[in-house]
Amino acid sequence: MTLEKHDLVHEFPEYRERIHTLKTQDAHFARLFAEYHELDHEIRRVEQELETPSDAVVEQLKQRRVRLKDELYRLLQAA
Repeated sequence: MTLEKHDLVHEFPEYRERIHTLKTQDAHFARLFAEYHELDHEIRRVEQELETPSDAVVEQLKQRRVRLKDELYRLLQAA
C-alpha cells in the first residue's frame, strides 16, 4: 500500500514560504502546526501497521487532523 503524505507543505505547496514564516512568527500557528504534525505522524504509524488502534479511534484521529488542517488553512489565507 502506498501511503499518501499529508504534511502541510505537500497539502499546500503554494503556501510553503508562508508556512515557514508563520511557524516562526505566530505562536498560535506554530502550536497548531506542531499538533497537526504529531497527529499526522501518529496516523501514518497506524497506516504502516506499526500501531493498531480500533477503527473508531483511527476515525477520530483523521477527523481531528481534518479540523486542524482546515484551521491552519484559514490562518494561511488570512496571513
